[in-house]
Amino acid sequence: MGEFPGARADLNDAAYAVVGAPLDVSTTFRPGARFGPDRVRRFARPFDEYDQRTGHHFSDLACDSGDVAPWGDVPDYLEFLTGQLTDHHDAGRLPLLLGGEHTVTVAGIRAAGPDVYVCLDAHLDLYEAYAGDEYAHATVTNHALDIVDETVLLGARTGSEDEWDRAAEADVTVVPPEEVADWTPDFDGDAYLSIDIDAADPGFAPGTGTPEPFGLEPREMRDVVRSVAPDAVGFDVVEVNDRDDGQAASLAGKLLQTFVFAHAEATLG
Repeated sequence: MGEFPGARADLNDAAYAVVGAPLDVSTTFRPGARFGPDRVRRFARPFDEYDQRTGHHFSDLACDSGDVAPWGDVPDYLEFLTGQLTDHHDAGRLPLLLGGEHTVTVAGIRAAGPDVYVCLDAHLDLYEAYAGDEYAHATVTNHALDIVDETVLLGARTGSEDEWDRAAEADVTVVPPEEVADWTPDFDGDAYLSIDIDAADPGFAPGTGTPEPFGLEPREMRDVVRSVAPDAVGFDVVEVNDRDDGQAASLAGKLLQTFVFAHAEATLG
């Protein structure tokens, strides 16, 4: 395992910590999310660590604390991962969670305790259980609603009939892909921002477990990250696998950098 390029700040001084969570147990089409954290680190190597827009250097802000290796008992792993992420929060570092399948987001939300869950995703993920598994990657939004007051799903374009019925309730807002470019945050409180890389059209990010056509363009995703980051208390990017030439991993790594720079500009000056 390498380190996220430029994440060279001392652990005790860093404002952000990259944390890999290579869980890969419930993927329903193309497995490989276990390779996501290392792959994102690898394809971020060409990125400059200086951000001209904000004047920040990534190396002044972030460290890489490595991976939290998973095991077969997913609820137990999520509890342990929650504890690891909580330690970062308690030390004043915002963890940058690298999945792994989307299930790891449950730990991220539990550790951050946000008011609102904002997610870029092709899927609603509102199953109470999928194929009998209440911790499958398709249940993440349902778990989030046990913690947050509301959830905003950006770019969602597919789901079961029951999921769409649940999404019609007052605590869920779905912004379809064609409306994301005009969306601006309109919620109260702190947000947790999750990026399922399959929110992007598969032409931009084919390396993911359940690609879904008619998705978002990278600039639209970047603009969402910049708009939500100032109010965010947690972040992850998930569902990158090894089934492409690095497009999904490259996009994921750049969105992680974008989040850090936008959040630092708002909170650190």
